[in-house]
Amino acid sequence: MKFHTDYLTFRTKKHREYVNITPQVEGALAKSGIREGMILVSAMHITAGVWVNDAEDGLIADIDEWLETLAPFRQDYRHHRTGETNGDSHLKSLLVHHQVMVPVTAGKLDFGPWQQIYYAEFDGQRSKRVIIKVMGE
Repeated sequence: MKFHTDYLTFRTKKHREYVNITPQVEGALAKSGIREGMILVSAMHITAGVWVNDAEDGLIADIDEWLETLAPFRQDYRHHRTGETNGDSHLKSLLVHHQVMVPVTAGKLDFGPWQQIYYAEFDGQRSKRVIIKVMGE
């Protein structure tokens, strides 16, 4: 079995931002030379996430609104007693989770129709990383 690792670095302009990273993941897969296996995409920070879904602007706006409804910004999170102000960012990350695993078949991401990989930033405007780990033959 072979392995290949790439890292992406993000410094978003907004506090919350959603970035389609499918092209970068496909690039890492192409560099790996792996034809059959799996690819792990994982946010390396506890206030960010990764998901697979449709790349449609209305859906992205709906997801953002849904996350803000479930984990709104508030001043009174216990986490803020530590001097932080990003309690909601941690909760949003838990809702979308921090990683996805995608099958690789015949050298391509084996997606269903419309599926794309997104990096979700919930506490941006500073450098954060994502690891892409390709595994297979």
